[in-house]
Amino acid sequence: MCSIPSAGHSKVADDFWQTPHMRKWVDHILTEMKPKLESSTCSLVLTDGREGDVKLWVEIGASIMLDKPILAVVFGSDPVPRKLRLVADEVVRLEDGINPEASEKMKRAITRVMRKAK
Repeated sequence: MCSIPSAGHSKVADDFWQTPHMRKWVDHILTEMKPKLESSTCSLVLTDGREGDVKLWVEIGASIMLDKPILAVVFGSDPVPRKLRLVADEVVRLEDGINPEASEKMKRAITRVMRKAK
């Protein structure tokens, strides 16, 4: 059974969180994603700097609440959201995607973030 806080403001909001689909999704977050994140040393956020997706947003929020170091990897040349820069322990920009130079850049960034995590 999943624990879902009630919005407490409207019946519509309360009903939304109690739908079978939402209860299943929240249960997945609590039983699958959260334990994996808890056992990880850091959180790796892959984004193009634009809006992203709901899964990414939930993972970033959970990483913050679990006090995990965050390594944000931004592909392309779009601006990095200001708040993401604030919460990320490190931001790596890979304008040209994955290549040997990018791999070395990532390796160095991962090493720095892992050192901070200890």
